[in-house]
Amino acid sequence: MPDKDLNELFLDTLKDIYYAEKQILKALPKMAKAANSDKLRAAFEKHHDETEGHVERLEKIFELLGKAARGKKCDAIEGIIDEGKEVMEEYADTPALDAGLLAAAQAVEHYEISRYGTLKAWAQKLNNPQAVKLIDQTLAEEKKTDETLTKIAETAVNYEAAA
Repeated sequence: MPDKDLNELFLDTLKDIYYAEKQILKALPKMAKAANSDKLRAAFEKHHDETEGHVERLEKIFELLGKAARGKKCDAIEGIIDEGKEVMEEYADTPALDAGLLAAAQAVEHYEISRYGTLKAWAQKLNNPQAVKLIDQTLAEEKKTDETLTKIAETAVNYEAAA
C-alpha cells in the first residue's frame, strides 16, 4: 500500500466535492421546478449559476495540482440528494413541500461548507495559497446561500408549511 499523506487526502476530498458539485448541478433545476415559493425557486436558480462557478474553481485547483479534474463517487451527497427526491415525491402538492425542499437544500449546503472548510485548512497546511483563495471564494458563496435559505425559511416557507 503506497504511503498516504495529506496531499493524497486533499486530492481525494477534492474529487469527492467535484463529484458532489456535478450532482448538485443536476438536482437544483429539479428542485427549482418543484418549489412553490418564488423566492425559493429564485434561490435555487441563483445557486445553480454559482455552482457552475464552483465547478470551474475546482477545475482550476486540479490544474494547479497537475491532475485531471475527475470526480470520485460521493455516497454522502447521493444520500442527501435522494432524501430531497423523497421529499419531492412524498410532499408534492402540499404546503410542506417547500419546507422539505429547503431542509434538503440546507443539508447540501452544510455538507459543502464542511468539505470546503476542510479543504481550505488542508490547502493552507500544504502551502497552496492559490487553492486557498479559490476554495475561500466558494466557501463564502456556500455560507451566503445557507444564510439566504435560512432567511426564506424563517420569513415565509415555514409559516406557510404550518398553516
